[in-house]
Amino acid sequence: MPSRPLLAITMGDPAGVGPEILLKALARPDIHERCRPLVIGDTSILQRAAQMAGHTGPAPRFEVVRHPRDARFGDDRITVLDLANAPPADCPIGQVSAASGRASVEYVFAACDLALQHEVDAMVTSPINKAAMNLGGHAYAGHTELLAARTRAGKVSMLLVGPSLRVVHVSTHIALEEAIGRVTRQRVGEVIDLAAEACRALGIATPRIAVAGLNPHAGEGGLFGSQEAREIVPAIEDARARGLHVSDPQPPDTVFLRAVRGAYDIVVAMYHDQGHIPMKLLAFDEGVNVSLGLPIIRTSVDHGTAFDIAGTGAARDESLVAAIDVALQMVRARAATPAGS
Repeated sequence: MPSRPLLAITMGDPAGVGPEILLKALARPDIHERCRPLVIGDTSILQRAAQMAGHTGPAPRFEVVRHPRDARFGDDRITVLDLANAPPADCPIGQVSAASGRASVEYVFAACDLALQHEVDAMVTSPINKAAMNLGGHAYAGHTELLAARTRAGKVSMLLVGPSLRVVHVSTHIALEEAIGRVTRQRVGEVIDLAAEACRALGIATPRIAVAGLNPHAGEGGLFGSQEAREIVPAIEDARARGLHVSDPQPPDTVFLRAVRGAYDIVVAMYHDQGHIPMKLLAFDEGVNVSLGLPIIRTSVDHGTAFDIAGTGAARDESLVAAIDVALQMVRARAATPAGS
């Protein structure tokens, strides 16, 4: 890259651990060596987080800007595009509130709009709270759905990235009964394509894609369900006809182990928990959530607002650091891709 990529990093829900993990991550000099981090949030909330979490060492120095082009950046300061949407009193630490929900969504909107306008290279999001977001008047299931609406993206899915595993989902935040109905030839095919796109975005030119079955033993030849033969196999055959390297439906209880051992670059999971359980087990503190299908690069921590420990200083920043790393990896891969590819 000709210069350090510019990342818009949202503060997350003001009442959660987002402000704390941001302060911890941006206290690392290596972060500033690799990128220009622009925090989208509220300086007063960050100051509160530093005080409540028992920040050691010199008090953080903030550079408040109105636009990315005004920022100087530097490892001796935290650069903030300050929206100041709600005073701290309206966002009590560790509690769900409409004010914190509204503020967290405004941070996301601001970062998204900067990315759409090519004012930043990518956006990285800290955790928001779904209940607070809905109380604040934004009826979305999460970041992915909110960003899909904001960017008017059509086919969007969730990618989880860990040190040894990548997983993309056919469905995520819906009831299991509905998730089974989402396993269709069309949708599975779309997600296989998204899996290939995700790997290429991470620099893997010819990805090896594993597809998990929906049923135990991937249906056991129809003994335990018909979705594999009726919907999943036709989607796989379609993908192979498009030139993709895709497995047969794999037993869900072994496919993730095979991927971790190097047989596959990514796994297509059929529903939320099928993909999240192995990822949380293997990379609870280092997992990264990526929204696929958006016209922008967006990565995120893969944990919630953790209201139970907010303000204690116990929250760890590994997932946010990993999300920054994945965003930088995707920015580099995009820059290396010839125009029109």
